[in-house]
Amino acid sequence: MIRRAALRYPSGMSTPLPASDDDAAAELARLAAEIAHHNRAYHTDDAPEISDADYDALTRRNAAIEAAFPQLMRADSPSLVVGAAPAAHLAKVAHARPMMSLENAFSPDEATEFVARVRRFLNLPEDAPVALTAEPKIDGLSCSLRYEHGRLVQALTRGDGQVGEDVTANVATIGDIPARLSGDAPDIFEIRGEVYMAKADFAALNARLIAEAEDTAKEARQFANPRNAAAGSLRQKDAAVTASRPLRFLAHGWGETSALPADTQFGVMQAIAEWGLPVSDLLVRFDGMDAALAHYAEIERRRADLPFDIDGVVYKVDRLDWQGRLGAVAKAPRWALAHKFPAERAETTLERIDIQVGRTGKLTPVARLTPVTVGGVVVTNATLHNADEIARLGVWPGDRVVLQRAGDVIPQIVENRTPDASRGAWPFPAVCPECQSDAVREDGEVDIRCTGGLICPAQRIERLRHFVSRAALDIEGLGLKQIEDFFHDGLIHSPADIFRLTEAQLLARKKDGRVWTANLLAAIEAKRQPDPARFLFGLGIRHVGQVTARDLVKAFGTVARIAEIATAAPETPEARAELESVDGVGPVVAEALIDFFAEAHNRDAWADLLGEVSPLAYVSNVRESPVSGKTVVFTGSLETMSRDEAKAQAETLGARVAGSVSAKTDLVVAGPGAGSKLKKAADLGVSVIDEARWAEIVAAAR
Repeated sequence: MIRRAALRYPSGMSTPLPASDDDAAAELARLAAEIAHHNRAYHTDDAPEISDADYDALTRRNAAIEAAFPQLMRADSPSLVVGAAPAAHLAKVAHARPMMSLENAFSPDEATEFVARVRRFLNLPEDAPVALTAEPKIDGLSCSLRYEHGRLVQALTRGDGQVGEDVTANVATIGDIPARLSGDAPDIFEIRGEVYMAKADFAALNARLIAEAEDTAKEARQFANPRNAAAGSLRQKDAAVTASRPLRFLAHGWGETSALPADTQFGVMQAIAEWGLPVSDLLVRFDGMDAALAHYAEIERRRADLPFDIDGVVYKVDRLDWQGRLGAVAKAPRWALAHKFPAERAETTLERIDIQVGRTGKLTPVARLTPVTVGGVVVTNATLHNADEIARLGVWPGDRVVLQRAGDVIPQIVENRTPDASRGAWPFPAVCPECQSDAVREDGEVDIRCTGGLICPAQRIERLRHFVSRAALDIEGLGLKQIEDFFHDGLIHSPADIFRLTEAQLLARKKDGRVWTANLLAAIEAKRQPDPARFLFGLGIRHVGQVTARDLVKAFGTVARIAEIATAAPETPEARAELESVDGVGPVVAEALIDFFAEAHNRDAWADLLGEVSPLAYVSNVRESPVSGKTVVFTGSLETMSRDEAKAQAETLGARVAGSVSAKTDLVVAGPGAGSKLKKAADLGVSVIDEARWAEIVAAAR
């Protein structure tokens, strides 16, 4: 059986999103840690603790919050992460082209919206046909096969998407994978697909392992599922072990190539099949999403009878020139989508309601449940979100409740089977369970918060934990337990105290701890010149998430300049305007920065911290171009591309895209219908070009 870990943070897409940036940031932090843990369990250890549907639900909740709060996207966001770090016992090799993940959809409407987004990005008419391929999404281990002059020279697992594990010797034992390609293949061609184990082969392997254990009087080792069996078999040190396992391969795409045999997805896949690699016989080309959805329904109907496990259907834009224009966002291509299959509901007992206090002081009620299996995972916890949700459901401990687990939600309570209106609402605490300070609800807010601020242990510890978290300063060896211990022992009360820890203090805590002490002090010392965006995000300023922090340091260069502008803004309209003009910032974030630096204790903590660390200046990694370092504004209608595509082009060329024209603007790209922005550019003497000239700049920089 799969070793199941109860979800520590279940929540749902159909339940309310966080009401504020602080709540969203706290939830995203928890989700990032949870998903990273399951990535390591699944990709690195081949020992998943939750089902695929549960994992999808976690990532979907994360994506929903990021869509609602884009300024809070974390540097370690699951949306930016593919797979997990390669295993230590296998050689690590960088992929010539990253092995990306796929965006997920869980309903026909979302699949239809995928095609609509493609049209919008490519600036196509609403009724323009978009040909698609559709094929089963097999549940295996991603693998890239590099052929040079038709001969297999290297095989890599996906790893973290950038660096994979060298499994060439192991792959050579798989009968589906030819040592040489048939026909006239390009000089270099990387074929990508899934190494998997058929259901019947998996059952036979487990039976064989049991029999072998009985013969040797050893404890039988069985694999939990075919995907686990395939991953564990492929990633063996000894290729002879791999050879003894019934592994198969199914191609679904490609990586680096010296040439392409066709100009469509379907055409290239046909060529791959002709070269001798297995391709799904359920791979079909359609002229639109309606036909593709019908194919999805047919595959779902046949799912149980297929020889291998699948968890959905993958759609891809057929035209390769459109794929090139669409490009990718974060970890996934814009031209592909995984349409996942749904799951189920179950009933259980609500045993008690606990209150958790987050780093922003929010009191979150958590339902503790009698364990129940829903959609293949054992669930023991579910969030109740807030006092209003408890009242809406009318739940009290002892009630029978219905949990929902589907592709588009994390386990959530959707119904109370034993309501009793005579009881009234469950009494939500009026004081913080951590510090006994008053817990109040501000006007217009749905959340109840502790008023204890820095005197509240939960908030202070969480703020320190946030500062050293992976998305912030990422100090190795300084986790929650150490933060709690150091805080309760009086060693650290502020971020600056971390950099004042001494060898004597640490050695006094741990006998024979010289290696631990040296490693921790070295890790702290290594962060005295932190990345400026990580540093800014780590401060926990309201509304300043990872993406916003990166936007700010890109715009102003240093954190000192950000502080200078934010401090001057209350008295200097020009400074406020400059702050608000940063793309992705706006008045709300600007006000949060201004409020932060207006507080004397915040300025004191800032100065104290900068006495210990020296954040680096922002360094751009984009290529040089005529618009590098310049601020560009797009206005009017763009006829050959969407606004998103134009913005992506500008950022790739090192430009900053602003939403309004100001004295800081260097270039305006104006299309038909340009109005007030074009007039303001003329008034300020800002250079203006048309879309054709912009296309020339982009082409020249390639």
